[in-house]
Amino acid sequence: PEQVIEDVIRSSFDSAGQRCSALRVLYVQDDVAETMITMLKGAMAELSMGNPGLLSTDVGPVIDDASKQTLQDHYDRMTKEGELLYQVSVPSDAGHFFGPCAFEIDSAKRLEREVFGPFLHVIRFKVGDLGRVVEEINATGYGLTLGVHSRIQHVAEEVFNATIAGNTYINRNMIGAVVGVQPFGGAGLSGTGPKAGG
Repeated sequence: PEQVIEDVIRSSFDSAGQRCSALRVLYVQDDVAETMITMLKGAMAELSMGNPGLLSTDVGPVIDDASKQTLQDHYDRMTKEGELLYQVSVPSDAGHFFGPCAFEIDSAKRLEREVFGPFLHVIRFKVGDLGRVVEEINATGYGLTLGVHSRIQHVAEEVFNATIAGNTYINRNMIGAVVGVQPFGGAGLSGTGPKAGG
């Protein structure tokens, strides 16, 4: 669980969530969800927002006012459609800062488009519903990056083989590929498919 949470925090909130490969939706198996959500809240509480030039800063600002407003609009909508799990406090000198947040929602169908910033959506699923989860992921139309954490190799392989994604990361974070060095490309609404790198 500790490795999952570390990878979720990095994948969701590094670069203020402004990476094309950032984690936007986290599916958590129902029987471990409470523990994982408690750990997620605790890890988020340790994040420090501020000047990205300082080593003590974990999360900096988003790029501009328009981006911040888009995130705020989505936040306002999610308060009606989901449950806020946690939001990091914004520094008093605000600027373009948007506090990283996690909302629990019931389905990825609630997401109309990608929200580019430090915004994580958590969805619970029951152990027998993995096939439905894969279908829901594929139905979004997006397919740049997918992360799978499992101690059971055939489960990781099943998800890998069944999902439409340009890049799948197993038991690690899902950001940080060096384009032009490591293979990287998307599928569906996330690109044309060719992978840069080798």
